[in-house]
Amino acid sequence: MADTVKVTLVKSPVGAIPKHRRTVEALGLHKLHQTVELPNNAATKGMVAQVSYLVKVED
Repeated sequence: MADTVKVTLVKSPVGAIPKHRRTVEALGLHKLHQTVELPNNAATKGMVAQVSYLVKVED
């Protein structure tokens, strides 16, 4: 299991509900196709699961 996970924003959060837009911002994603490396922990997994229709995840 990797220590980090790469999360990429693949769909615009403009039409998403406000809670999901804030979650995308909290993940550190601001522009389309931007990728960030985040720790692979329960908090990150929960946030990614909430906005799974907006992001792509790689180990």
